[in-house]
Amino acid sequence: MDSSRDLPWKRSSFCANANNCVELAPTSPGVAVRDTKRGPGGPVLRFSSAEFAALLSSLRGG
Repeated sequence: MDSSRDLPWKRSSFCANANNCVELAPTSPGVAVRDTKRGPGGPVLRFSSAEFAALLSSLRGG
């Protein structure tokens, strides 16, 4: 498993320069998610590709 500090994190475009954002990083075989308020060493949620697709669908109301 890759170290979360080494992942290519991408910040949400909705947060501009705020420090209360969500960041995503591709992993094998899915996506890692973290909260920037906790810093780079904070907890990371890991989802498979199917789990992440289901999460997004649910968040979008589908």
